[in-house]
Order: sequence, then structure tokens, then C-alpha cells
Amino acid sequence: MFTRHLPHKPRPGRRPAQAAAAILLAANLAGCSYIPWFGGEKDPTPPTALANIVPEVTATTLWSTTLTKGSEDRRLALVPAIGGGRVYVADARGKVVAANANTGRVLWEQNTKLPLSAGPELTGDHLILATNNGLVIALSTADGKEQWRAQVSGEVLAVPRSTGDGKVIVHTLDDTIFGLDEAKGTELWRATYPAPILTLRGSSTPVIVPNGVIVGLAGGKLVKLDTTDGAPLWEVIITAPSGRSELARIADIDADPVVVGRVVLVGTYNGDLAAVDLEGGTVQWRRKLSSHAGLAATETSLFITDSQDLVWGADPVSGAARWKQERLRYRQLTAPTLTGNLIAVGDLEGWLHLIAQTDGRLVGRTRIAKHAITTRPILAGGRLYVYATDGTLAALTTGTAPGGAARGGSAQAAAAGNLDLVDQPLPTPRAAPTVPVTTPQTATPDSPTATPPATPTQPRP
Repeated sequence: MFTRHLPHKPRPGRRPAQAAAAILLAANLAGCSYIPWFGGEKDPTPPTALANIVPEVTATTLWSTTLTKGSEDRRLALVPAIGGGRVYVADARGKVVAANANTGRVLWEQNTKLPLSAGPELTGDHLILATNNGLVIALSTADGKEQWRAQVSGEVLAVPRSTGDGKVIVHTLDDTIFGLDEAKGTELWRATYPAPILTLRGSSTPVIVPNGVIVGLAGGKLVKLDTTDGAPLWEVIITAPSGRSELARIADIDADPVVVGRVVLVGTYNGDLAAVDLEGGTVQWRRKLSSHAGLAATETSLFITDSQDLVWGADPVSGAARWKQERLRYRQLTAPTLTGNLIAVGDLEGWLHLIAQTDGRLVGRTRIAKHAITTRPILAGGRLYVYATDGTLAALTTGTAPGGAARGGSAQAAAAGNLDLVDQPLPTPRAAPTVPVTTPQTATPDSPTATPPATPTQPRP
């Protein structure tokens, strides 16, 4: 799914191919691995059919219920929030529901009548949600009644995040980042970044870290901002846009960055996977790998869903690949969630797939809904909570995968799982890391990959 950011003035002489792209990209596409083709042409990247597997792990559904209308098959950032023995979910029509996390029994529901597109974020006694017309609201966790609302610059497709010290960070589709007062919704600051003309239709969710917030932007830039006033602490380009067409130049960070210790792991669409120093913003390593769904990591392992829906296992220290799982190619997988020694991913047909972390083999699957799962499963209290686009919410537990094939060993296991066991870098290692921008710099005319720094501003009167 793509979004076109229009310039202030129309540009003369648009080529026919660009005009056709504009028509195509204006459509409300279902996802980036599928585009409806003109003239009845077949999709050149059809989802791989599911082959039979011998289950090694059982996924037990504790309960499953349809609480809302979900995202109505759109790719929105409506995700479950779990805390205090409750699970909270929202839908695109404005309904917000609180349910018992152990049973799925509804505790309360509230119809906001708003076009909700992101959230909720659970913070204290507030639920924070956002809409596709730039409204941010706070509801009471007790009964769902509205506590405050605030207007931001545009559509929100990233979950708002609480800093834990009285602020809420909101990332809008036009790459403006807001700091709001958590108690009243008052705007405290904003940092504005210029968005490219053409971007993926999505945004990365802010990641709160000590003394700052990490945000991935369209155009391949990763930034760390001071949550006090929005000032940039560092900025670094993970992947510089390149190519002759606007489509080829898309290099967005839509996958949520992951912080492990002192390292930020981040992926870009049509670009790179990279590790960045949390404090200084220096790129430690960079590998050519396109990803927009997301990644997950521990101190010893890194797992990525790439843009072809291959799932990779890698070394987070060097970026060297350990294995890749290909049997789910083009099934529009979610970001991976780690549970025990398993990886869980959802797909376009409502299946939840379980993959062994050790070697990438498929060890189980279960169907949650007949509609897509587009947001990563949430792990809380030893359970997986999975929310489908039709509003189905399920709570599951899983077993533990038996020990996998030895590294470099079982060809039989690799063949059965249609995976590669590898000890090599992810495709095409990139050049040496670039030095991050630690002080604001402005692009020069002969520096096309440079982008203007953020402009923190105080709230408007």
C-alpha cells in the first residue's frame, strides 16, 4: 500500500508512466506484496499454497471471540493492549472493547464513532488511540469514557506510545512527531520531517528508550529525539533513496525498530537491515535486505520477515544469516513474535504459523480467522493474543519445539521445511557505515541523499 505526498504546486510534464503510477497508488491497496493488476492480469507474486506439515508443536486456543469489526481488511495499526487482567481492542468504525484476558468476556464497550486507525496504547488509567483524520483521544480504562482529545497534523498509522513520565509520542503519516501531555492531551512539542513524494502507506511505531524516543521515517532515516522538547539527539540514514523513478526510490522504515541492550535493529523497505548504536547513532553493520513487516530479536538471535515474506534467522552482532524459511513466501506475513523457542507469524488467510528459532523449520500452525492477520501477535503472560482484520481475537498457548537440526547438519530437515541452513551474511553486505548526523544539517544542491533535519517547534497558541 502506498501514499503519495503531493507537492505544493503541480509539476508540469508528468510522464504517462508516472501518471499511471499515481492512479494505481491512489487506490486503497491491501498490502505491499499484492497489487491488483490492470486488464485481468494475474498477480505475478501469488501466495505460496500451504503444504502439509507434520506438527511438532500444538497451539491450544484458550478462547476465541469476535469483539469488533476489526480493521475491515485494511492495514491499520489497531493492535491489542493487555494489562491488569484485561485485553483492549478497537476497530475502524470507532468501537473500543475491554475484555477479560483469561476468558474473553466483555467488560465494557464504547462506540466513539471515530475512524480509528491506531492503538490502543495502555498507560495508567488511560487508553490512547488515534484516527485517520489526525485525532488523538484518551479513554478511561474503567469504562471507556473519553478523557481528552487532541488534533495532530494528519493520519496516524503507528501506535501512540507513552514515555512513562507523563508524555505521549505520536508519529503521523506525514512524518511529524508530536509530544503530547498524557494527562490533558496538550501539545508540548512537534518535530517535522519532510516526507518523500511517494511512500509506503504506513509508519513505524515510536520506541521509547531512556532519555529519548527512536522513530523510523519515510526516506530511510532513523532518528532519536529528546522526549523533553523533541530536539534530535542523532539522525542517521539507513538507506538512501536511489533509482530513477519515485517507486524505485521508496526506502521507508515502516518496520518498528527493535532495541536490544545498546543496539537498535532496524529494517527498511527496498533497502537495508542495520544495527545502530543507541547512544551515538553510529551504524555498526548494514546488510542488503528489504523489510517492511518487522523484526524481533534477543541478545543472541535476530529474526526478520522480509518483503517477499521469507523469514530469516540471523546473528544480531554481525548480521550473518543462519537460516531462511521459504515455505510462506508472498503470504503477507506479520512481524515475528517470539514465544519460548518459537517464532509466531500471522498471514493473509488468518493462519498463525509456528517456526523453530533454532533452524527455521515449520513446526505447527493453526487457523485463527478466515480473514487476514496483519498485526504481529502480542505475547503477554505466557499467552499469544492474535487479532484478525475481521475483529476475531484469540488467546493461545503453545508448546516447545523439539531440538532442531545441528547447524550445517540435517539436509533432510532442510528439505522437509524448505529452508536453507546458512552461515553467511544476509544478501549483499553494504559499504562501511555512514556517520550519523549529530547536529542538524541541511541538504546541499549536489547532495541528493541528504534530507533536512527535524524542526522542533513549540505548540501553536
